[in-house]
Amino acid sequence: MKAVDFLKSSHGVRRNEVNDIFTRRLYIVSEQDILVENYLRKRPKMVFNPGALLDGETLIVFPRIIFDYYTYTSSIGVFKLNVEDLMNGKVDLPVHAEIILWPKMLWEFRGCEDARVFKVDNDLIILYTGYGYLPENGKLNTAIVQAYSRLDEYYNCTLRNYFKIKTLDGELFLPKANKDSTFIDVKADVTAILTRPLIKDVETCWRGMVNLPEAVIYEDSMEPVLPFEDWEWKVGWSTNAVKISSNEYLVGWHGVHREDYSYRNGLALVDREGKLLAVSDYLLAPKGLNEEYGDRPFVIFGNGLVVYGEILIWVGGVSDYAIGFFTTELDKALEQLKWVREKYI
Repeated sequence: MKAVDFLKSSHGVRRNEVNDIFTRRLYIVSEQDILVENYLRKRPKMVFNPGALLDGETLIVFPRIIFDYYTYTSSIGVFKLNVEDLMNGKVDLPVHAEIILWPKMLWEFRGCEDARVFKVDNDLIILYTGYGYLPENGKLNTAIVQAYSRLDEYYNCTLRNYFKIKTLDGELFLPKANKDSTFIDVKADVTAILTRPLIKDVETCWRGMVNLPEAVIYEDSMEPVLPFEDWEWKVGWSTNAVKISSNEYLVGWHGVHREDYSYRNGLALVDREGKLLAVSDYLLAPKGLNEEYGDRPFVIFGNGLVVYGEILIWVGGVSDYAIGFFTTELDKALEQLKWVREKYI
């Protein structure tokens, strides 16, 4: 099996160290700091794990929104901030949001989670986790699928589907779960993806090629690229990929630490095919009361990464109750990367 062989041979590049280089700019806290404008209930119980997109000086944020503790059913919303206001501590709260994606299909019946967002012409493509059910042998089985949707410029959803894996003989299958994905650069119907399928209980970071119209990942294109280390339970991709040169893309990843079950984050550099070029140790991890304590403690997770001038902005969920905005100098972040391409190829 590719993943098992890879894990045996590819350890040791990263160290079990945190060098937190990010400045905390803003927290948007569930209930008190956000108003939902297009739903009868205005104050969500939980707002976290946001995607992000930069449009000039406007930072467009796509949070995961939850109103109910009992079923924890998620939707995806949108709100906007001025980047200069963010950098200067002048954001007016509460922010005003709208829900743009909510469960409609059986395979997302229990939630649309953890958006990564991409601009394609005048449309948006959102990668998200569909949490729901799929029928099998007369029963409904829990499904965790890598879903995607297409929205027009007014945030109307025109398409939603989820990815299957297509074998060489044309068969389709679903891994036990698939999530934590990002496209490298969406310019064609067939494009590279970074993804995290759960196969034989191994959770590590993969790359592959997807066919968007067919909603398939080609099995023969799939390769593991970033392993978890001995001190981690698993790793996954955290953010969208940001192009920083003609064939270099920066992407966030996370590892779940065995010591305290925390989500700790780093950066990786990949090429347009998703091959790993360089990787950092942990650069962003929860610290202090406000980040360590929440509905799911010890978490900074996902999902948005943008470059504004010389500043790298990471927009992430904080312990399942808030959204954090974290910034660092792009050059400082790139200095933390260790070139590893020869080791992994």
